[in-house]
Amino acid sequence: MKEEIKKILNEAKKYLQQQESLFGDEVTLPKSESESEGKIQQVNEKEYGVDPTWVNSKTLDELESKIKNCVKCPLGKTRTNFVFGVGNPKSEIVFIGEAPGAEEDLQGEPFVGRAGQLLNHLLASVGFRRDEVYICNVLKCRPPGNRDPQPSEIEACGPYLVKQLEIIKPKLIVSLGRFPAQMLLKTNATLSSLRGQVYEWRGIKMIITYHPAAVLRNQQWKRPLIEDLRKAREILYQK
Repeated sequence: MKEEIKKILNEAKKYLQQQESLFGDEVTLPKSESESEGKIQQVNEKEYGVDPTWVNSKTLDELESKIKNCVKCPLGKTRTNFVFGVGNPKSEIVFIGEAPGAEEDLQGEPFVGRAGQLLNHLLASVGFRRDEVYICNVLKCRPPGNRDPQPSEIEACGPYLVKQLEIIKPKLIVSLGRFPAQMLLKTNATLSSLRGQVYEWRGIKMIITYHPAAVLRNQQWKRPLIEDLRKAREILYQK
């Protein structure tokens, strides 16, 4: 056993002497796989128009400035505007939709079209003001023809949403439609099976309800959406 230890120490000594002769006092150690992968990820993010330091952002403004030129998926090349989010950066409640529509793409702000107008009206009806809450989407760029987000697009954009939530630290998340809930809860469950329960994501409560755009297509979902918004207010302000 002593001989084996001696051998290891001798080999280590030789290695350090070799390093000193090559690099002086600065010893170079082999990089781990995770370090190498991190470097590759940073290079890729730069290629996609993203500042790799976005993960260390402390404010929403800082985060937006570092990711607003993102072209990690094809939607980045077809958008008019990057639609980051809007509202109170210290809000206790965050409403998350699926993706920007035509009006949102033009104005660079989420929920400003017909669905947004309906959402504003319904929020006011239960005692919420738009400027006191925070509103954003899973995707930050509009899918062509307002189609559903694709898995690859959610994979590319999802980490930005997670970072937004980490910065805001809300007490409650309201998923408008199934896509935000499916992404955060890592499930393929339908909206109807998800609705009506209170979930937790990283210690933050979450409820799932209908997207206002769906209500515009089917008025019978308006009443359940209002009920869910009332439930959100009860959860948020319960003592």
